Amino acid sequence: MAEGSEKIEEVFADVDSSEKGLTEEQVRERLDKYGMNELKETKKTTTKDVFVRQFKNFIIWVLIAAAFLSLLVEEVINFWVIMVITFIVVMLGFFQEYRAEKAMESLQKIVQPETTVVREGKPRNIKTKEIVPGDILVLESGDKISGDAVVFESVALRVDESALTGESHPVGKGKSEKIFAGTQVVHGKCRAVVVNTGMDTKLGQIAGLIQVKSEDTPLQKKIANLSRSLAILALVASLFTLVLGLVEGAPLEEMLLIAIALAVGAVPEGLPLTMTLTLAFGMRQMAHHKAIIRKMLAVETLGSTDIICTDKTGTLTRNEMTVEKIFVNENIIEVTGSGYAPKGEFLKDEQQFDVKQDPTVERLLQAIALCNNSSLEKRGDEWDVVGDPTEIALTVAAAKADFWKDDLEDSQPRTEEVTFTSERKQMTTVHEREGSLISFTKGAPETVLDGCDRMEISGESVSLNDEKRKHIMDKNMEFASSAYRVLGIAYREDPDMSSEDAIEQNMVFLGLVAMIDPPREEVKEAVSTSHKAGIKVVMITGDNQETAKAIGASIGLFDHRAECGIPAHVNVADEEKVRRIMEDCAVTGQELDELDDEEFEVLADHINIYARTMPEQKLRIVKTLQKNGHIVAMTGDGVNDAPALKKADIGIAMGIKGTDVSKESSVMVLQDDNFATIVEAVKRGRAIYDNIEKFTTYLISRNFTEVILILLGITLLGFELIPLLALQILFINMFSEIMPSIGLGLDPPEKGVMDRAPRDPKESILNRRNLVMMVSNAVVMASAAFLVFISSNPAENTQLARTLTFATVVSMILFVPFAFRSLEKSIFSRGFFTNRVMLGGVVVSFLLTLSAMYIPFLSEVFELVPLSLQQWLLPLGVAFCTMLAIEGVKAVTRGVK
Repeated sequence: MAEGSEKIEEVFADVDSSEKGLTEEQVRERLDKYGMNELKETKKTTTKDVFVRQFKNFIIWVLIAAAFLSLLVEEVINFWVIMVITFIVVMLGFFQEYRAEKAMESLQKIVQPETTVVREGKPRNIKTKEIVPGDILVLESGDKISGDAVVFESVALRVDESALTGESHPVGKGKSEKIFAGTQVVHGKCRAVVVNTGMDTKLGQIAGLIQVKSEDTPLQKKIANLSRSLAILALVASLFTLVLGLVEGAPLEEMLLIAIALAVGAVPEGLPLTMTLTLAFGMRQMAHHKAIIRKMLAVETLGSTDIICTDKTGTLTRNEMTVEKIFVNENIIEVTGSGYAPKGEFLKDEQQFDVKQDPTVERLLQAIALCNNSSLEKRGDEWDVVGDPTEIALTVAAAKADFWKDDLEDSQPRTEEVTFTSERKQMTTVHEREGSLISFTKGAPETVLDGCDRMEISGESVSLNDEKRKHIMDKNMEFASSAYRVLGIAYREDPDMSSEDAIEQNMVFLGLVAMIDPPREEVKEAVSTSHKAGIKVVMITGDNQETAKAIGASIGLFDHRAECGIPAHVNVADEEKVRRIMEDCAVTGQELDELDDEEFEVLADHINIYARTMPEQKLRIVKTLQKNGHIVAMTGDGVNDAPALKKADIGIAMGIKGTDVSKESSVMVLQDDNFATIVEAVKRGRAIYDNIEKFTTYLISRNFTEVILILLGITLLGFELIPLLALQILFINMFSEIMPSIGLGLDPPEKGVMDRAPRDPKESILNRRNLVMMVSNAVVMASAAFLVFISSNPAENTQLARTLTFATVVSMILFVPFAFRSLEKSIFSRGFFTNRVMLGGVVVSFLLTLSAMYIPFLSEVFELVPLSLQQWLLPLGVAFCTMLAIEGVKAVTRGVK
């Protein structure tokens, strides 16, 4: 007996279970006793970690340094005010990051892995965390093993144990051998009884090794580097001004205060905070739309995606297969009814047909029920199904003729199974019947036909000649061209059991089963939206080429014929072969293998459908499209999809039918397996990046407004007449900039966000247009504020002039942030009232700044005087004109990149 093996009878006795699994009462008792099947995190981000992380921000240290410089020159009020405001910045950052951490935890809970178990003799899909000792696991290729268990049934089982042992080669497992939580079934299938869960598993004992350290995304690093660069620039400008003043004989204390004012003016305190909140909110919004972003970098990449490679079944279609036609005895039988309720009739020549009167039809229906791993069970008024939708459709079709899978398996128990693989394209089961063996096979018609030398017609076995083969394949093509998925069905009495290949030779062909999985209603519009957004949609499927083309045509995949046209110059050896493939924008997996890399690079940009492909070919498709300069999103659900998902710029796993490996290899998980959700995620990703551009350009414009304003005052009026003091600048930065910038970060998507080409991934946040806008707007706002200052006769009443200047800069938050809601479109196209967060933030910010002017204690601290209603006309009027000037800058820079 192999290492780790145990007598299965003793195992069942130890865990008080059987092959029929546990009862619901036993499950409840064991959940109370053993707890949930979860690993306890050895290192979790704590509240303290989040708080300490705030002090890794270079900007915070600049503010602290400014505070202590104030203390050095005995400006105690400055010291305390700067420290208080720094504390507010830290706490705001802390609370927002803490909320982001909690949001991420809640997102992780949304995608809860499921496992198939047997309970009370029936297969059930349950949450993995609800597994208890004694449960019976039903595992297939691609499934992650969710508890330590002992195998009692297996078919060609191989397990990847590299997560535990480091051994890269899969390990074969048989009856009575142990399999472990955290490992992966890579081939075959099995049933196993769980013996340990949670922290009692082998994985639980080394749980600390699987904790993953979170890292900042490229986008976060880009923003952090930008903040650091701006802070350094502020320090350089401050030191330069300090040295210049001292050389000209200005007092040290006065110059230090000016240096502090400059440093405070240029530091973008709100940038990291707004970034954190925008990403957290954006990911939360995507989750509400059924797209779970596992890695924040996907947000940045989504806006650049220009090709979406998508599976067909369940993603473009409903994944609700229904058998509608059966080709048997060289005739077509219609099957009525839809969905998974086994209600319907069999019609031949539009007349009701008794399938049990024909032995071949009867045998075919028994074959599709027995060569099948799905289950159908009535629970109350609903039919409960477990399994692959194709197999469920076959089980339901057989049940419509009163051939129930459970009853058939009782009379013809399964003894062997040759599992389906994407390479073999067929599956075979062997059954014992009346003392002998019989095998049933289903799969791709051409593959099944290759293993047949005879066919059965009305109970008689006849030779399968070339004419009959052609007739069958013509009928297959006819079905496929009408969007049907077609399976060939065959059997063999007394099969050769010497090898898997031998079992599937010398078979008798029974017929074709045609089923349809209609496109999702919302997919056609989603494909159209993708085309408008400059995104090409590529279908990759294992189905027949004609079926794929029919589905593609029905959802508008070929709306842009330019995508499919033959290139003007085809520089390849076999031009005719290339032209043949490109005539219908489709290629089969076999044709793909026949293309060399140079030919495929020419073709790749012009192909919309890959049919009869294997998962391994997805990786070649991704690599070639990326080599051609595309940003590729790729969907997948199986183990073999993992390399392509990792290689793709956006790997997208299916949340419903996806394996654990595919989910772990992806950056995005679709909760509903729906193509329209991908398009919605791209739209949201574009909107998030747009918002990052908006608040970044706005914040830096505002910060440099104050820097330019101070430099203008020093240069033109001397060191005595600074338009704003350090505390006034800090107050503006804190209360008049951050809340509007958060409003910009949470701005709803602009109309037309999906009517433009994808963003260049190499493009900087401060691209040429944004840089021009930033500098121009900063100069406009600073000049407007400086004009108010000098027109207020600062030499005569400096405090009033500074108050009017302060009021002007503050008043700009009533108008300017709204101009930044679009960096191209007019403010009047977006409106003032469609972003409630910004509207609320602007009002609250303005009221807070008014308090600094009208509450005596605060006005004394900030050296401001209350203004009369008449005096407010100047700052408000100038602020409004500033907004109009910014609109003019937008008009000039529109279209610049």
